[in-house]
Amino acid sequence: MHEQCLSSERAEALREAVKKTYRAVAVQPAGRFPYPIGRDGATALGYEAAWLDAVPPEVVEAFVGVGNPFQVARPRPGEAVLDVGCGAGLDVFLAALLAGATGRAAGLDLTAEMLDRPRRSLAARRFGNVEFTVGSAEAIPYADASFDLVISNGALNLVPDKDRAFREIRRVLRPGGVFAAADVLVEETVPEALLTAVDAWST
Repeated sequence: MHEQCLSSERAEALREAVKKTYRAVAVQPAGRFPYPIGRDGATALGYEAAWLDAVPPEVVEAFVGVGNPFQVARPRPGEAVLDVGCGAGLDVFLAALLAGATGRAAGLDLTAEMLDRPRRSLAARRFGNVEFTVGSAEAIPYADASFDLVISNGALNLVPDKDRAFREIRRVLRPGGVFAAADVLVEETVPEALLTAVDAWST
């Protein structure tokens, strides 16, 4: 089964399953993934200690990612960066730090509850170039050519209509912009029963 073959009802059911799963992750990410999370997970993925020290600790401790998009591309001073599926917001805060005061960083996540933690951190500290928005990778709520760099970390595998998501990412990138993603890939045939399992799609 390919994502472009999904009915609209099936795709919506998958999105709701993702939101349900990540509402729980937003409250307590520990014990839900088969790999390190938080600061230990970020360190194992090559995030620099100085970066992590500069981000609110409550954001670092909630980090869940499968890779490090900044090993592919780092924001340059003054650039605008979008993190698609930003979760608790670590990569957004780091993008803002790397882009500097003249740049900006935006985080987009399907699950509103995932954004509660970074928004609280944002309200308590001065990060004037950071914003968080609830929304889907399949319908990114930003204008054409809004960003120099789009990143994503372990989120696009959760999107039912990946073709549409990639088109949206291309749309919001400026000419010459860069897309850098870290994600999980399937290297062997997946059983049909697993492909049709809502729980499998949402974890």
